[in-house]
Amino acid sequence: MNIEQFENISLTLGIGGLVLYMVYIMYRLGKDSNAGKFGKFIIFFALGLGVFGFAIKIVIELMLSV
Repeated sequence: MNIEQFENISLTLGIGGLVLYMVYIMYRLGKDSNAGKFGKFIIFFALGLGVFGFAIKIVIELMLSV
C-alpha cells in the first residue's frame, strides 16, 4: 500500500464519518428544538442538500474523467 492509496482511503473514510456526524447533528437539532415532523423535514432537506451537492460533485467528476 503506497501513500496515494492510503490518502484516498483516509479521505473517503474521513468524509464519510463527517457526513454521518452531520446527520447525527441534524437529528439532535430537530429533537432538542422540539420540531415537528415538518420542521425535521426542513432541517434534513436544507442541510442535506449540502451533502447531496458534495456527492453529486464527486459523481460528476468521476463521469467527466472517464
